[in-house]
Amino acid sequence: MDFSWSEEQLSLKKEVSRFAEAELNQGLIEDDQAGRFPREKWQKCADFGLLGLNIPPAYGGRGLDIMTTVLAMEGLGYGCRENSLPFALNSQMWSTQPAILKFGSEAQKRKYLPPLVSGEKLGAFGITELDSGSDSSAMQMRAEKQAGGYLLNGRKSYITCAPVADVVVVFASINPELGRWGITGFIVERGTPGFDTSPVRDKMGMRTTPMGDLIFNDCFVPAENRLGPEGAGVSLFTTAMESERGYIFASPVGRLERQLEEAIAYAKKRQAFGQPIGKFQAVSNRIAEMKLRLETAKLLLYQVAWLELTGRPVLLEAAMAKLYLSEMFVESSLDAIRLHGAKGYVTEFGVERDLRDSVGGLIYSGTSDIQRNIIARLLGL
Repeated sequence: MDFSWSEEQLSLKKEVSRFAEAELNQGLIEDDQAGRFPREKWQKCADFGLLGLNIPPAYGGRGLDIMTTVLAMEGLGYGCRENSLPFALNSQMWSTQPAILKFGSEAQKRKYLPPLVSGEKLGAFGITELDSGSDSSAMQMRAEKQAGGYLLNGRKSYITCAPVADVVVVFASINPELGRWGITGFIVERGTPGFDTSPVRDKMGMRTTPMGDLIFNDCFVPAENRLGPEGAGVSLFTTAMESERGYIFASPVGRLERQLEEAIAYAKKRQAFGQPIGKFQAVSNRIAEMKLRLETAKLLLYQVAWLELTGRPVLLEAAMAKLYLSEMFVESSLDAIRLHGAKGYVTEFGVERDLRDSVGGLIYSGTSDIQRNIIARLLGL
């Protein structure tokens, strides 16, 4: 495996970090406390080209390879001092857009990808229901075939960016008797009669990324908005989720690096008992663990990207990366608070926000328990 980086790739990472540092760090505490989605910052990211990093130029993107894209999004996490906006961007990049790019017709790609990439429209990806998260076969949303299209009825819950999304990719069963093989994907636009969204759900972390429900009551979707063949929904969202779980933590890896640097700087400056606290073994060992987590996280992330780049399967490695990166982000965020003491616990210094944001990673894109199940199954257990 070759994880070496060219000067061009490293330059792009630095460019993204500088952009994030300059444009995305204003009003972070105020936005977090208000749960306010910074649409203007989203547009800045789109104008910079982030949403189109790995989208072909024919659809408005930059056409970069997967490893370069992952490195750039790592740079975003390093430069942006909060996790919510990078999470929302990564969510669209690794679920909504790939689903359309890989499974959409040429007409669908040309209609939906350019406005998603440009920031004109926001996307959401709807699988989860109240009683159907990881168990897709329990999906209750239905698609009844009609002349010229389908009638959708059901509700998707806890969907990232649902309250602000303009284009949603959702899944419904066209025949419950077929189980998972009846699940089919659809593209639905805001403003379609019978399609609505809930108010924003308040939550522990990622507070500036709106979460809510997608609601369908006799929502007619024309046949040309079906995504892929009937019954291909499982393949579609399995592919999309493999992409999402493999790369959605690219930006948190950058955040882990920033955490480490800030922890080292604080441990050198903060004095206790006549010496820097970094001289105490309990503190220095904690920082050593943060470094170990960071470097291991990078290797797992880069491995997934390299395998995809070289045309190899990534299901196992993506599950391992998602599991490890999500849990280590929690651990290092907690260590950062311990290192900073009271300063880490209070809101004004921005240290505690990482811990609140990181906990959601144990749940979204497949829980840690599900990742362990996937890994065990792929090991033949």
